[in-house]
Amino acid sequence: MTSKGQVTIPIELRNKIGIKPGNYLEIKETEAGYVIQKQVDENCLEKYVGILNNTAASDKVIKELRGE
Repeated sequence: MTSKGQVTIPIELRNKIGIKPGNYLEIKETEAGYVIQKQVDENCLEKYVGILNNTAASDKVIKELRGE
């Protein structure tokens, strides 16, 4: 760890986790120790809201997707 609190994560681990420069990591304390994970954007699906026609009932959409 540097004097600024920066930590180097090996490239193999960065690739495995899928983190890139600019990503944020979360560090959570558990009974077993600490867990480091890539921070998930809670609004990542927001761009898909409203993509289906709102006038169709959900049962009708499911049937169409199943080819019924």
